[in-house]
Amino acid sequence: MSTALNTDRYELTMLQAALRSGKANRQCVFEVFTRQLPAGRRYGVVAGTGRVLEAIRDFRFDEKELSYLAANSVVDEKTLSWLADYKFQGNVSGYREGELYFGHSPVLTVEGSFAEAVILETVILSILNYDSAVAAAAARMKSVAGSRRLIEMGSRRAHESAAVSAARAAYIAGFDATSNLAAGDQYGIDTAGTSAHAFTLLHDSEEQAFQAQLDSMGNETTLLVDTYDVKNAVETAVRLTGGKIRAVRLDSGDLATSAVEVRKQLDDLGAKQTKITVTSDLDEYTIAALAIAPIDSYGVGTSLVTGSGFPTAGFVYKLVAHSDNGDWVDVAKTSKLKTNRGGRKFASRVLESGTAKSELVSSHLQGGRALQVSMIVNGQIATEYLGVQGVEKAREHHKLAISELPTGALRLSRGEPAIPVEFI
Repeated sequence: MSTALNTDRYELTMLQAALRSGKANRQCVFEVFTRQLPAGRRYGVVAGTGRVLEAIRDFRFDEKELSYLAANSVVDEKTLSWLADYKFQGNVSGYREGELYFGHSPVLTVEGSFAEAVILETVILSILNYDSAVAAAAARMKSVAGSRRLIEMGSRRAHESAAVSAARAAYIAGFDATSNLAAGDQYGIDTAGTSAHAFTLLHDSEEQAFQAQLDSMGNETTLLVDTYDVKNAVETAVRLTGGKIRAVRLDSGDLATSAVEVRKQLDDLGAKQTKITVTSDLDEYTIAALAIAPIDSYGVGTSLVTGSGFPTAGFVYKLVAHSDNGDWVDVAKTSKLKTNRGGRKFASRVLESGTAKSELVSSHLQGGRALQVSMIVNGQIATEYLGVQGVEKAREHHKLAISELPTGALRLSRGEPAIPVEFI
C-alpha cells in the first residue's frame, strides 16, 4: 500500500513552488532531531527506523493518489507529472534503531534533491515521534522491572495501527511479549493473553469458568482471580489443578498487598511454583513501587502506548545544508525560540571503560563509538533493518546502548540528561 498521502499538504505545495523557482533539484541535507528531551527524562530511545525505511520504499504516487490530488486541486499538472515518476533515489543514514539519543542528536539524515527529500517529512516524523515515545516509556519500565516479565497490553487504548507499532517499539526496548496478534504476526513477537472478567461472569460460577478455561488450555494458563473474592478464587484455582496452575492474575485493588497475600496463600496450599501476574493501569512508577512485592510479571497498557505522559518524542525535520554551484552551504533556522545548528553532522559516543561519558557531534566523525549507519544508498534500502530481522537487531542493539549508561541514568526521578551532547 502506498504511503504517499501520509503527508501534509504544504509539502506538496512547497514542491510545486520549488519546481517553478528552479530550485527543486538543488541537493539538500535534512536532519531529524529533537531540541531537548521531555522534561525530566534522562535519555530517549530511537524506534520506528525500520518502519520509516519501509514507508520510504512504499512512497509512490499511483493512479489513486494522483487522481485524489488532481480532483482536489492540491497541485498543478506539472507537479502531478513529477510525482507520477517519484521514487526516492537519495541516501538515508542515522542512529541504529534501539539506540539512545539526547537533545540535538542527529538521529536521521536524509540526503537528496529538495524535491524528493522535502515530501518525506511528515511520514518520517509521524513514525519516529510515536514509536520513539513508546520505546522511551518502555525502556523506563524495563529498567525498574528488572528480570520480571513485561507484557505489552495497550491495543485497546490506541489506534488500531498504532497498537501494532507500540507493541513493536516496546519489544525493541525490552518488553517480552504483546497481547496484539497483528504485532506477533508481523514482527515475530511472542503473544500472551488468556481471559477477562467477562469470561468469568459468563459462567454460573467462578469454579465453572476456571474449569472451562482449564479444559480448554490446560494448567499452563493464567487464571484471573479478582472477579469476586481473591482468596476463594485462589483456593479454587489450586484445588482444580492440584496446585499446578501456572499463574494467577490480579487486576485491581492494592496490588502490592494482594500479591503478598496471594503468594503466602499459594505457598501454604503447596502451589509454590505458581506465578503471579499483575495488571491495572501500571506505569514505570507503580512498577518501581511494586519491586519488593512477590510479583513475576507485569501487563502494561495505557501508560505505555501513550508514552507515559509524553506521547511524542518532539522530533523535527530541518534543512541543514544545500548545494550551491558545487559547494555546500550550511543553513539553519535562527528565530529566538526555535533554533538549530546548520550543516551535515556526524555523531559518536565517547566511552570510558565501557561507560558513556558524552556524545560528540561535529561536521566530521570524531573518536568514540560511531552512532550513525547507512540505511539507504542511492535509493537502495539495506534490508537488514527491515521486518523481523530488523526488530531483533534493534532489540539487541538497545541492550548494548542501555548497558553503556552511567550509574544513576536509569533513575526515574527528574534530572539532567544522562550524558552531555558536545558540539565540536
